[in-house]
Amino acid sequence: MQITAAVARERFGPFSVEKVELTDPRPDELLVKIIASGMCQTDQHGRDGYYNTPLPAVFGHEGAGVVAAVGHAVTQFAPGDHVVISFPSCGACDNCRRKMAWHCQDNFKLKMSGKRPDGSTLMSQHGTPVYSAFFQQSSFATHAIANERFAVKVRRDAPLDLLGPLACSGQTGAGAVLNTLQPEPGDALAVFGVGAVGLSALMAAKIAGCDPIIAIDIHPERLALARELGATHVLENDAGTDVVREMQKITAAGMRFSLDTSAQPAVLRQAVQALMPGGTCVLLGSARSGTEVSLEMPFLQFGRTVRGIIQGASQPQVFIPQLVDFIMAGRLPIERMISFYPLDDINRAAQDSSSGAAIKPVLRMPH
Repeated sequence: MQITAAVARERFGPFSVEKVELTDPRPDELLVKIIASGMCQTDQHGRDGYYNTPLPAVFGHEGAGVVAAVGHAVTQFAPGDHVVISFPSCGACDNCRRKMAWHCQDNFKLKMSGKRPDGSTLMSQHGTPVYSAFFQQSSFATHAIANERFAVKVRRDAPLDLLGPLACSGQTGAGAVLNTLQPEPGDALAVFGVGAVGLSALMAAKIAGCDPIIAIDIHPERLALARELGATHVLENDAGTDVVREMQKITAAGMRFSLDTSAQPAVLRQAVQALMPGGTCVLLGSARSGTEVSLEMPFLQFGRTVRGIIQGASQPQVFIPQLVDFIMAGRLPIERMISFYPLDDINRAAQDSSSGAAIKPVLRMPH
């Protein structure tokens, strides 16, 4: 079928909204009418060659929509179902068999190659392939193909244009807190970098009853929003502020948990230095290959843990519906960090995302 999609044709170039051909769903696939798709820096990094995704390509990995058709082998979905398309996994490697699909050993290829596992593409134009299986969805389009295993059915009374970010940034931040750290009420938690991932973590910390919740960022307007969403304290991480010392004034014992979403070595070091003995620091931001950080080994000896988390260590079919319930109950007000753009305005959305003017751009599809 012919659809409309945002095509990237050159590194660091603009997206071009064009007509392309979308293949039919295979027996285990869904055809999803995309209502809206979140945009994050991963999409722009893909366009700009960070992951060697071939061009021309259609990006987008936070799609939410309505099932339009299903392959004959699909058993869990039917036309009309509301879905969020989550991250892919092979289902067969050691980590997938251990129910750790977020650490699938084929995840880089499945996410970044722009092709199905068998090498085929989902889209084409005038007989030429358009690389279009980014995160096995490529949701910057009016329609997408998704494997049944990667789709998550959600309640029909939830607004679909809010739910796409749950596929990546939402479950990454909230899942790091609720799935991995599992804080108890009264545990001290700090979030370094309150973009979409950081704010999702912060709101989850409020749900968990953490206190204090400290937000650290370089953008005063983001810190103001963080306070409205549950931060008990905010700190601007400028050159003249020793944020670790300022955090010690808030809680002399140190933080039980800290999360770094910036992936900047100096910030990660701060997040580790802020920990109490036995505390845990989580790296959520994505750094370029070769990025290194130095830490004092004696400081780590006192039971402090530093670890990375991918996709919130989430079982999406279980966790995303839980997050939707939080949204509908008013406990996860992600609409406060979302800015909507029509698909035709994708380049303004990308610019606002890069500049920090928008925390979480969401593209609404023309239908």
